[in-house]
Amino acid sequence: MTIAFTFPGQGSQTVGMGKELANTFPEARAVFEEVDAALGQSLTKIMWEGPADELTLTANTQPALMAVSLATMRVLEAKGVDLSKAASFVAGHSLGEYSALAAAGSLSIADAARLLRIRGDAMQKAVPVGEGAMAALLGLDFDQAMEVAQEAAQGEVCQAANDNATGQVVVSGHKAAVERACEIAKGKGARRAVLLPVSAPFHCSLMQPAADAMAKALAEVEIKAPAVPLIANVLAAPITDPEEIRTRLVEQVTGTVRWRESVSWMADNGVTTLVEIGTGKVLTGMVRRIVKSLEGVAVNTAEDIDALVARLEGAES
Repeated sequence: MTIAFTFPGQGSQTVGMGKELANTFPEARAVFEEVDAALGQSLTKIMWEGPADELTLTANTQPALMAVSLATMRVLEAKGVDLSKAASFVAGHSLGEYSALAAAGSLSIADAARLLRIRGDAMQKAVPVGEGAMAALLGLDFDQAMEVAQEAAQGEVCQAANDNATGQVVVSGHKAAVERACEIAKGKGARRAVLLPVSAPFHCSLMQPAADAMAKALAEVEIKAPAVPLIANVLAAPITDPEEIRTRLVEQVTGTVRWRESVSWMADNGVTTLVEIGTGKVLTGMVRRIVKSLEGVAVNTAEDIDALVARLEGAES
């Protein structure tokens, strides 16, 4: 069993996430307290009590999801799991890349929280509400989705934002262009083409102001080499150099999240099991749709943590 630890992105959030971990494990509680202190607010109150519309604000969702992932990691570490020995790679979907880097010791938790707050704010402000949109094109492969986006642009922005899994590509850009993409996709045989309930058109060139903000913010934090290589979203390949990590995190704001290719690369390079650390099971649900032989395991409850620890101990003996 060769493992990669993966970390979820936006869309996995739910009110109450992480509360059980905080109530059960002091190590988890310490992470949530550290994130609250770094942000100068009680993000945990929003996470555990809602309201849901406040949690789904991008500036809250991003650090909140990272906090749960890192709380889970700290509990695993307290139970004897050493990421550098347990995993061959880390990877995260969009904001999950920051969680992956914090888990691998490349970023501090406090810096990751502050960076994600800046990232969320900047992404929200980059495009006025109502001017941008994202849509999932189901049943088309990536090349087909790219052709749809190019045809739909018509002088506006429409780009492939997330290559999530085989037959699941998200496009992003100006609202009218994305709506055109939905109609064109249906004409080209897409099973479904649906607008997503998001607050901004992420991972397209309209996010350039947010990329500029992240370049400035990332220039001011210390980034160390991760304990294991990061499979970067924009490359679908491993990186470890701190300066390259900085560059790729900036590119990621406007670039395509190449998740399908990232998972395929890991499978081609010996990974047999992807362990999703944090909230929900979105990435785990995609695993077998990308590579049928891969196993996906979601770890987000005390029982999940104990099961993974037992499994890793069994693999060692």
